[in-house]
Amino acid sequence: MSDINIKANASLDLRGVMCPINFVKTKLKLEMMDAGEVLEVILDGGEPIQNVPKSIKEEGHKILEVKREDGYFRLKVQKS
Repeated sequence: MSDINIKANASLDLRGVMCPINFVKTKLKLEMMDAGEVLEVILDGGEPIQNVPKSIKEEGHKILEVKREDGYFRLKVQKS
């Protein structure tokens, strides 16, 4: 991964949202986006950051970046 800041087309703050609702919301948002667009998803640690990226990959989308922030994670996903 490079240090270039990847510009997101849309953002979704899912802190405090439990599994699997956070993945469902992410999937619905991606469905509204065009192929190639980037969605930034903010997730809690633990189950959300373990499960959501895995599920996104299984849907065929690409994880561009995972950044650990102060108490949460910032995930950038490119719609396939």
